Amino acid sequence: MAMRDERRENGEVRSERITAGGTEARRLTAQSGISDRRARVLGIIFIVFAVAILAFFLPGTSSSQRTTFAFDVTKGEALSVGNWTFSTSVALYSLAVLAAFAGAWQLTRGFKQVYVVLGIVAGLFVVAFLAWAARDKSMNITGMLQSTLLRSIPITLAALSGVMCERSGVVNIGIEGMMLAGCFLAALIGSITNSMWMGLLGAMIGGGLMAALLAVLAIRYKVDQIIAGTAINILATGLTSYFSSRYLQSNSALNSPPTFHSLPLPLLSKIPLLGPALFNHTLPVYLTLVLVVVMQVMLYFTRWGLRTRAVGEHPRAADTLGVDVFKIRYINVILGGMVAGLGGAYLVLSSVARFDELMTAGKGFIGLAAMIFGKWNPVGALGASLIFGFADSLQTKLAIMSVPIPSQFLLMAPYLVTMVVLAGVVGQSRAPAADGEPYEKE
Repeated sequence: MAMRDERRENGEVRSERITAGGTEARRLTAQSGISDRRARVLGIIFIVFAVAILAFFLPGTSSSQRTTFAFDVTKGEALSVGNWTFSTSVALYSLAVLAAFAGAWQLTRGFKQVYVVLGIVAGLFVVAFLAWAARDKSMNITGMLQSTLLRSIPITLAALSGVMCERSGVVNIGIEGMMLAGCFLAALIGSITNSMWMGLLGAMIGGGLMAALLAVLAIRYKVDQIIAGTAINILATGLTSYFSSRYLQSNSALNSPPTFHSLPLPLLSKIPLLGPALFNHTLPVYLTLVLVVVMQVMLYFTRWGLRTRAVGEHPRAADTLGVDVFKIRYINVILGGMVAGLGGAYLVLSSVARFDELMTAGKGFIGLAAMIFGKWNPVGALGASLIFGFADSLQTKLAIMSVPIPSQFLLMAPYLVTMVVLAGVVGQSRAPAADGEPYEKE
């Protein structure tokens, strides 16, 4: 009897192993099929880029037209590297051939780092577009890189705010409102004290207060976090619009804050091309870049970062190990609000030197898209923000150059990039498992 029972148990174990092996094999086969389809789709996309260059740019280009890319700045901070002048049509043909070759290689043999190649091919298309737009003209590439970084800073800060909140499990739709509060208080307090530092501090406090309200609603009272964030946006819009029309517009002394001036870094600002683009900016720009590095290190190499990620992924397990889930979430949401307030201060104290109603213009929401594109990672969020900043800078540059594209489409460029990025990347990104879920302590 015992032997029969043992044989039955051994048979059941073998059966379970066979079933598990078959399930794993089917899973691997399915993943292989998905990978093969994705490889084919990407190869086709590379070829589409090549066809688009030939179809959209070459027909309006003559063989005599030439494009000039300038690599200088008006203040002469960088060493001169001269201008690049080349035949527009030859450049377009060459770029199309490179994109087509990448597509053919991907379809036949495949690249190991296919997404890196995707970025390169997309870059070839952008260069082709710039060459076409600047035919028989000159385009200052260094100036565009400068503008790209400057326009990406508020988006980066909005994305970092989202990373801090959502890594701890709280969805922050209210970043736009926090930035708007930061803009208003930066202008008001900076004007009253005649100090950009006090304006910067006031903006961070304003963003932190809005975030504290969101934290209380979402964590203590367990209000739906999307609704709570939307309420924050509406509240900030209403308050700042009322006080602006009631006080700031009638008293210009309350809306004239001092601004930060550019601080070129010694030696680094002299590097050709990259020097003025990266190392000749105001202090908030440097603070943002430092903040990206600090957040990356703290999130992945410190006890605070480990606890934050644990609370965002599995709060109950973190709680059983002695982590105060509520405390971690409160701290992260309020700090995230202060970072968003810093983004609002940048718009006032490093850009326009005044507050205007709704001056954030959706940058908080674009920051959320950059956060998702960057996979809830500070460095990834910076990279995504640079893409959106480039789209914004490009539409301004093309409008100045009178490129034959309707101005409405140029103004849509940053938002079109947002939709394209989300449509293509959201499926590959995974939010923290407990993101948006209120925690009930047992």
